Amino acid sequence: MTTTTPIPDATTLTAALAEDVDRAFPALVRALQDDIYSGALRLTRDPHAAQDITQETFLRAYTALGLYPPQRIRDLSLRGWVWTIAANLCRNRARSRSRKPEAALEAAPPVADRRPGPEPEAMASIERDRLADLIGDLPWAMASAVVLRHVVDLAYEDIAEALDRPVGTVKSDVHRGLQRLRAQLEEESS
Repeated sequence: MTTTTPIPDATTLTAALAEDVDRAFPALVRALQDDIYSGALRLTRDPHAAQDITQETFLRAYTALGLYPPQRIRDLSLRGWVWTIAANLCRNRARSRSRKPEAALEAAPPVADRRPGPEPEAMASIERDRLADLIGDLPWAMASAVVLRHVVDLAYEDIAEALDRPVGTVKSDVHRGLQRLRAQLEEESS
């Protein structure tokens, strides 16, 4: 029988990290790894890049936490802070790819607990891929804001911290990004 360690809330986790980074860090990884991977996958559209970004994010977080004094760790908004690292890595990857374009890799199919029949699964996959393509065509600020809000489910304040932009600008980016996506989807369906 396998038992899983419950993921502590943010306050408990920051207190544990301030006390002992080495002991508490695995709980941070467990709490955020799925969010970071999912968001990175949507932003990069490449499962291998998303894995690399997720690993690099936690490596950088661990290194930084080892250098921070305990009070600074206690004051962190962990989810926003870790997403700041991940968003910067995604942004840097997008910049370097724009200078050296590569052939796009096919996105990995999402993992599902229960598999529907082949027809609904195929239709859902086509819709997901099309939406991912449309998000990928948005300017970086809009795409990252939409993904962090609607895929990762970050609060606007955490997105603002992660992207180093004012909250109002992030809200505007999400709104304008969703408007563009709706307009493109409506245009395709007519």
